[in-house]
Amino acid sequence: MRVLLIKTSSLGDVIHTLPALTDAARAIPGIQFDWVVEEGFAEIPAWHPAVAQVIPVAIRRWRKHLLQTWKSGEWRRFKQRLGETDYDLVIDAQGLFKSAFLTRYSKAPVVGLDRDSAREPIACRFYDHLYAVAKDQHALERTRQLFAQALGYALPEGIGDYGLDRAAMADVSQAPYLLFLHGTTWASKHWPEADWRALAERMAGQGWAIRLPWGNDSERARAERIVAGIPGAAVLPRLNLAGVAKVIAGATACVAVDTGLGHLAAALDVPTISLYGPTLPGKVGAYGRGQVHLCATGPDAGLGDRNKPCFDGLGAERVGHELNALLLNLQEAV
Repeated sequence: MRVLLIKTSSLGDVIHTLPALTDAARAIPGIQFDWVVEEGFAEIPAWHPAVAQVIPVAIRRWRKHLLQTWKSGEWRRFKQRLGETDYDLVIDAQGLFKSAFLTRYSKAPVVGLDRDSAREPIACRFYDHLYAVAKDQHALERTRQLFAQALGYALPEGIGDYGLDRAAMADVSQAPYLLFLHGTTWASKHWPEADWRALAERMAGQGWAIRLPWGNDSERARAERIVAGIPGAAVLPRLNLAGVAKVIAGATACVAVDTGLGHLAAALDVPTISLYGPTLPGKVGAYGRGQVHLCATGPDAGLGDRNKPCFDGLGAERVGHELNALLLNLQEAV
């Protein structure tokens, strides 16, 4: 069976789709997926053994340069690629107008969430079959349920399996280290820099090596300020997504803000402390074993404000205590 999957973005949403593929591959031997995904995340689907082809799309870039996109032939080649394979089914796992629109270039039946389940009900106009999935649950579980209904198998019990091989992706030659995933998009999701530095000093004082990745100049500058003068703490060189995944896979544990890389740590089964200020973890938090969610306690916590920081009650001392407890549990489990 050959299925075309539409799930273009964001990083966390793409990662949250992986367990549904694992479920399907176990229920339907030989099933293969071709996955349409934003070009910036195209490395991720290829890590899953049930994915035959990754089909990059560049909606974000194309929107900004419509004329250039038309003249270059990128859009035409993309449409041709969707139409050249005879699929048994198309699953729009995103439930947005932009994702549903892409399904029209395949001849196969299209399925997706119904009007009460999709993020944008207008997307349902493009579907041949619609499925109800309750919204009041984690996004990853919603995707698993959509796949089970669309492909006709019983939803497996227990926690979802991302299908990634952490051991194969990690660099085992490195000495043990902790990874601080400090970068995020919302201004309000940034844990205070002073707290990052206090945590780095605390853990380095206990003998831990600390590593910080970065994705742009401002993140690099912040990382350099956090580790400045702290023995054993260092800023990593610039890495692509596969390189960051390798570093995450090799870490003993991570500390992360609400960011796509935190979801990647969960997918790689790396024990992680995730810090939530303006957002709450219930529906979109890091999902998996060894995942500890710490939430701010102030009056603005969890309100979804993109600009106003709200990390009351979530200082370096509390995070350090929880991180030590996590590390102790790991030692006892060995």
